[in-house]
Amino acid sequence: MVALARPQLGKSLTQIEASGIDIILALDVSGSMLTKDFTIGGQEATRVDAIREVTQKFIEGRPNDRIGIIAFAGRPYVVSPMTLDHDWLLQNLDRVRIGLVEDGTAIGSAMAASANRLNDKRSKSHVLVLLTDGENNSGKIPPNTAAEAIKALKIHFYAIGAGINGIAPTPIFTPKGPLTDALGNIVYENQPVHFNEAGLKEVAKIADGKFFRATDTKSLEQIYDDIDKLEKSTVSVKKYQQYRDLFPLCLMSGCGLLLAQILLSQTIWKKLP
Repeated sequence: MVALARPQLGKSLTQIEASGIDIILALDVSGSMLTKDFTIGGQEATRVDAIREVTQKFIEGRPNDRIGIIAFAGRPYVVSPMTLDHDWLLQNLDRVRIGLVEDGTAIGSAMAASANRLNDKRSKSHVLVLLTDGENNSGKIPPNTAAEAIKALKIHFYAIGAGINGIAPTPIFTPKGPLTDALGNIVYENQPVHFNEAGLKEVAKIADGKFFRATDTKSLEQIYDDIDKLEKSTVSVKKYQQYRDLFPLCLMSGCGLLLAQILLSQTIWKKLP
């Protein structure tokens, strides 16, 4: 009866091909990113914390893209090379901190380092998302020069300026870094903050890219959503299914048991009338 039911043992294999889009996220981690003019869940938050949270959502929404992260302050450094292993990528994003390199804002050097990572002819589309709150004041490469290289390499460029123009809680800096209290907490005071849109707009224009302005967490999320919609690609999905019929094994087992019953009934299990 089990054999007649034709049992099968099956397995399926789903193969997803990568979208062919390579993305580098260049994130500013200079000291000014500690300014608290963003919010997370209704609570006051630093710019770097808000950027980290929104960037995480962006990465989670693009599982089929190769994504890498470059952070920069006085110079750029690689947080993660481009990878499809987004769990590992997010672990590295969570370790991004202010103060890992000397302070400053090397926008041009970060753009050049990102463009170098994206210079892979095998990919059909290259995307650079630059997020900063300041002007270029460090590094050896001017942003305009890096923008020309990005344009020549046909990299899709998105520049995001983060932060408000106005008064915001800002860290007090000393030659050794942010001033801290006895418990190790950074000391803040309300100070005027300003963002120079003109410089970053010019860089985006030279690179044939787009400029966005993020003054709070909601607008930052909307910008990432807009970029996500602009850089969509069809993903090829192949599904394979393999089945192995188990009825021969069941049939052989049934016949074996039947034969054993006949033999045993005529020998040790034989009954006398």
